[in-house]
Amino acid sequence: MATTGPGKPVSASTARGGHEGHGGSGAGAPARRSTIRDVARQAGVSVATVSRVLADNYPVTHTTRAKVLRAVRQLDYVANAHAKALAGTGVETIALVLDDITWSAFAQIGAGVEQEAARRGRLCLVCTTQGDRQRELAVVNLMREQHAAAVILVGGIQYTTEYRERMSRFARSLDSVGSRLVLCGRPPLADDLPATVVEYDNEGGAYGATAHLLSLGHRRILFVGAQEGQSTADGRLSGYRGALADYRVAAAPELEREGLFLRDAGLRAVREALREQVAFTAVFAATDMVALGALEGLREAGLRVPDDVSLIGYDDIPMANELTPRLTTVHVPYQELGRTAARLVLDRRDGVGGAEDRTRLSTHVVVRGSTAPPAPGPR
Repeated sequence: MATTGPGKPVSASTARGGHEGHGGSGAGAPARRSTIRDVARQAGVSVATVSRVLADNYPVTHTTRAKVLRAVRQLDYVANAHAKALAGTGVETIALVLDDITWSAFAQIGAGVEQEAARRGRLCLVCTTQGDRQRELAVVNLMREQHAAAVILVGGIQYTTEYRERMSRFARSLDSVGSRLVLCGRPPLADDLPATVVEYDNEGGAYGATAHLLSLGHRRILFVGAQEGQSTADGRLSGYRGALADYRVAAAPELEREGLFLRDAGLRAVREALREQVAFTAVFAATDMVALGALEGLREAGLRVPDDVSLIGYDDIPMANELTPRLTTVHVPYQELGRTAARLVLDRRDGVGGAEDRTRLSTHVVVRGSTAPPAPGPR
């Protein structure tokens, strides 16, 4: 599915429609939308002439241009920017490709890309793949055929040889037609590949979250959200382990719990740890959604946050500030990540001097009410 900005679908008819448009709004609007043929008939010119006037890419006499523009106003005709972009003319496109637009972090990145694209006069297409690599390939190929300004791929991945080879093919294929691959929130590829990389300090954020708990006096910190080989999860687990090592706290395998970045994973991990009588005084959830499930599991067991167990998340989604207690978490500038991805690739395309090919944004811990020094006695 392709959308222009979050949640606005590009229909099949739009994708086929060339300069088709729509007309009328409010009371008295025509039941049938105006088309380019209606404009041509009203102005007494050919469809090709109307197209030339609208595209402003071919000499047309002043009189003819005035007749066409008068017909456009009278019919309230609006040229369809989506169709023009998909046809390879008019407005350039930026394609944002992600697994699932309903994830808060992805939606914020999408908003940032769309804001910068609109500011620079480009059209943003949001394409979801639901993790289907064939769908991802199809979208990249379509954008290559349409000479999109850029294809921005978002989200953590399994950093395998197959993935690196696939991204290398994407980068070279897009570059061959003047387009650009942008990896947003993903690890970089080989230095010689034509790709732009926009990262955030994933591991550093996890280190800061764990160090915050350690500085409060916690030594038994349950980490929830390990996923071996998944780039985002690996970075957060590495930051957790790094902080433990620097504070000379031994890592304990029973404190590292696997799980997807979902609420159910947090609930299940806490239930299992309590059932196994694993001692811990704090929980570091790999995402705020995991933290939400962990909070449910702690309350289900009669444990209070932060009186009995401290809880910290990662992402700083809007919901984090609305929980009771408000969730301490790691802030990731997701909208800025999206804006930066679009800005870097458009700077390069527009010939802006000093355009970067790789940048990393910082993260920081936002301390709220869900963390406190550990209570006396074992937990």
